[in-house]
Amino acid sequence: MLAIMFIGSLVLWVGLPLGCLYLGSRVQDATHSIGAALAAMAGAVVVGIFAIVPLLGFLNRKHIEVRAARGLEDYGQAPLEGVLVVSAGIAIVGFGIWFFFFSGTAPLPLISNT
Repeated sequence: MLAIMFIGSLVLWVGLPLGCLYLGSRVQDATHSIGAALAAMAGAVVVGIFAIVPLLGFLNRKHIEVRAARGLEDYGQAPLEGVLVVSAGIAIVGFGIWFFFFSGTAPLPLISNT
């Protein structure tokens, strides 16, 4: 259950933003309107969050039920909170590595003495 929650959390932090950027690029390409692309992306973010967050809550409730059925201690929301924090940290570190080493642009302006 925790692994499934972790994958869902990564989808929330990484997959949803990338999917919305892709959707926005397709809308902008088709309509040549940045406003329409931004509106589509904003709508997609809201729909995605309203789809993923309840799914994560459902998985957390099932995790609690499984632990209770085995006679183990109930930790409440702690497993889901832990999974969200760890997956957000991984997403931030991954973004930082991509931004500073693989994005193809200098993140800080180079000072020239010319």
